[in-house]
Amino acid sequence: MASLNFKGKSAVWNHHLSVPYHTLDLDVKKSRKGADSDENLIIHGDNLLALKALLPKYQGRIKCIYIDPPYNTGNENWVYNDKVNSPLIKEWLGKTVAKDDLTKHDKWLCMMTPRLKLLRDLLADDGVIFVSIDDNEQAHLKNLMDEIFDEGNFIGELIHQRAKGGGQAKQVVKGHDYICAYAKNIDSGIVLRRAKVIQQDVVEIDGKEYLRDDDVVRKQFGKYDKSLGDRRCFYEELEKYKGPTKKKEIDEKIKTGELVLEKHRNGMRLIVRYTLLDETSSKLYSIIKVLSEDGKDDLADLGIQGFNYPKPVELIRQLIQSVILNSNTKNEIILDSFAGSGTTAHAVINLNKEDGGNRKFILVEMEDYADKITAERVRRVIKKDKLKTGFSFYNLGPAIDAETILTGKLPTYEQFAKYVFYLATGKNLKDEKKIKEKEYFVGKDGNETIYLLYKQDPEALKTLAITLDWAQMAHGKHADKKIVYAPACYLDEESLDKFNIQFVSIPYNLFEKTT
Repeated sequence: MASLNFKGKSAVWNHHLSVPYHTLDLDVKKSRKGADSDENLIIHGDNLLALKALLPKYQGRIKCIYIDPPYNTGNENWVYNDKVNSPLIKEWLGKTVAKDDLTKHDKWLCMMTPRLKLLRDLLADDGVIFVSIDDNEQAHLKNLMDEIFDEGNFIGELIHQRAKGGGQAKQVVKGHDYICAYAKNIDSGIVLRRAKVIQQDVVEIDGKEYLRDDDVVRKQFGKYDKSLGDRRCFYEELEKYKGPTKKKEIDEKIKTGELVLEKHRNGMRLIVRYTLLDETSSKLYSIIKVLSEDGKDDLADLGIQGFNYPKPVELIRQLIQSVILNSNTKNEIILDSFAGSGTTAHAVINLNKEDGGNRKFILVEMEDYADKITAERVRRVIKKDKLKTGFSFYNLGPAIDAETILTGKLPTYEQFAKYVFYLATGKNLKDEKKIKEKEYFVGKDGNETIYLLYKQDPEALKTLAITLDWAQMAHGKHADKKIVYAPACYLDEESLDKFNIQFVSIPYNLFEKTT
């Protein structure tokens, strides 16, 4: 497989591994009480740090990811600010990436690489990621995603027809963007599907719902004759305009029941097909026609101003639906780490309203409008439709690393517990309710038990240690292997072996993997 080379690649390729974990601090005032408020998340902060903070709980759990990163047109005023330990990249920090910047493609790729790697870690095995992009970085994005997701997991490149054309183009009148689609694992059986159901064309016959299609003649047997004055070809006039061969072909389908005749005006009859609704989904078509101006209308309907170029709800709805049509659970998690105005959450809420689903959304937005536009949009959608949905608004908190802990900026016990469980096992802690802070118990993974001797108090931390009494107590409850994170240990190696304890010092060996 060909690889893409760019300045800074060696420095950023594994940068996601060194990014420290941060706490997520709940802002109650900006949150909204309601159903699933603890699962629907809106996070304000750098999306690289936020994605890393999500790993302990959400690794391998996200069904669908949609992102709309900067297109790198030179007009977006985006600044490279990732703290990568590289002299070259340090020279880029804090500088706006302009149109005439000779390293603009390198900077964009350095920005996208660690984020795409973390997004891949978060994606479920049968999950799909969609990335919107235009001509400026389309080719680079495709090559980068081939490396990160593997080119064998490439599903396809979709065309978003966003405009009808026109304008003052010098060469080609451009009315489309691209959406790059990759599976986490194409062998999981994931197939993108397109819902063909149009609600006004649904009819009920003998207690079953059918999709009614009265345009089958034009679609199957060639273009209609405009002299008919109607795009539908009437059965009585079929032989006159289409010839006896076409009429015979349709007669055969009518006999088998594939097609049906319906009464129409002036004694005419229409040729109609009825298809059961559970049979109306097919593979996703590569061109999606949703105008960008619809995105402006979506926000205007909610009375929200001050955001340029919002994505249309219908576009994101179709993308999400193409993934979830493979599943009957209706409780998938959808993630957008370049959330913008919050279109993705709006689409998830609409889908849940349509089919009674219980899907969750996670949005990450680093700009200051995360509350006044992103979250406010979600509030207004919920209020407008009189829904019981809630969400939690988080700000990115301090890092959970040795440097931060030594300065006294300490995470809560639960935050730290989820983090050390992830460090010890490489998995997220599924049952947080079993954490027992008073007993320093974090959780179990197979034949291993994880403990964390910790308090959110710098003075108390000075006194915490693995003692003989504590080791005997813990061994009495769990005789299997115990991985114990603690500030200190008063037992020798022989005693640790006796009680089957593996000691991990905090904060000094905080990032030491135990397996």
